[in-house]
Amino acid sequence: MESEIFSVGEVTRYIKYLFDNDEILTGISIRGEISNFKCHNSGHFYFSLKDEEAQIHCVMFKSRNMNLDFFPQNGLKVIATGYITVYEKNGEYQLYVEKLEKDGIGELYLQFQKLKEKLQEEGLFDDSRKKNLPFLPKNIGIVTSINGAALRDLLTVIKRRFPNVNITIAPVSVQGEQAKDEISEGIELLNIYGNVDVIIVGRGGGSIEELWAFNEEKVARAIAGSKIPVISAVGHQTDFTIADFVADMRAPTPSAAGEMVIPEKDKLRSNLEIMKKRLFKRLEAIISTKRQEVEYLKRHYTGKKFNIILNTKRQDLDEVLKNLINCMENMIDERKTAFNYLVEKLNALNPLAVLSRGYSICQDEKGKIINSIEDVSIDQSVKVMLWDGFLKCNVNSREKRVIE
Repeated sequence: MESEIFSVGEVTRYIKYLFDNDEILTGISIRGEISNFKCHNSGHFYFSLKDEEAQIHCVMFKSRNMNLDFFPQNGLKVIATGYITVYEKNGEYQLYVEKLEKDGIGELYLQFQKLKEKLQEEGLFDDSRKKNLPFLPKNIGIVTSINGAALRDLLTVIKRRFPNVNITIAPVSVQGEQAKDEISEGIELLNIYGNVDVIIVGRGGGSIEELWAFNEEKVARAIAGSKIPVISAVGHQTDFTIADFVADMRAPTPSAAGEMVIPEKDKLRSNLEIMKKRLFKRLEAIISTKRQEVEYLKRHYTGKKFNIILNTKRQDLDEVLKNLINCMENMIDERKTAFNYLVEKLNALNPLAVLSRGYSICQDEKGKIINSIEDVSIDQSVKVMLWDGFLKCNVNSREKRVIE
């Protein structure tokens, strides 16, 4: 006897029927830690509840979440109450949350808060230490995964806004055990060798575990220690990391960082043209005003009187020029006097000037000055410096001078 064959839809609807008629699943409370949290544009919440053994997908519609007294975040431990059924389109079961309560803080979230408080006490979040972003950077540094969507988004936005800007990429891992070391080294290398004006550090969205490298103290201190301004662009708008608080600027997404880091070239050109037109109009207005003044003078000071005024102004100009030349000559004389004084002082200290008065300096073969007869031995070669040259001599005897 052949078994009956069902369609996918029929099987899915049957499984959904079992879920919907199970007494436990139609009104259940589950304790777990929030992960992969996303707030949709519609206002609905989508997330997972997990523990050490498993995870379950959850949805909480806007009508149910609008009265919550807290905003869910990755890492929060909660108790979610609702019903479990199958979403037929995907063939997946999920928890439809009708009530959500805090149940303490997850381990990662606890680490996050502890490090945040520590760095905040040290002043690493203070606005006073944050650097301003350059208005028009010539070279932009990016620290992220070479294969990530974040890099593609950044390059697309930056090149669209300012096509000929230079970009230096420090490829790193953005999750995993080695990520914190690679991200820190990438920031340091761009500071030393990158010749960049601003640095963007970040990655695309993910769970709190996937974003955790940007909550590491080593990464935070690398950002804080950067001499170059740093933009943190980690995850989505609702994702917050330690890197966001330490950085000089936080971008809600990598694409937003691209818009934040450089202005649009076309808009700059347009603004320059507007300013140029305003400047020319202003100059034309000034010239027109001056012409009117000249015409007024011509009308009211005609003939000889006008020439008298003009000649007076010319004489005033000559007087100003004469005073300016005298001032410059006096200044030059003062500088010459000071210079000659310094030259005389240098000549007084010049050893050759002393030698010219009949003195000499005795040196050994290595050029070391001999200060005492104890510094030489009989038959030793010495060199005697005079004002116009050297004498090479041999020591025949040593006589000690008696000082009374």
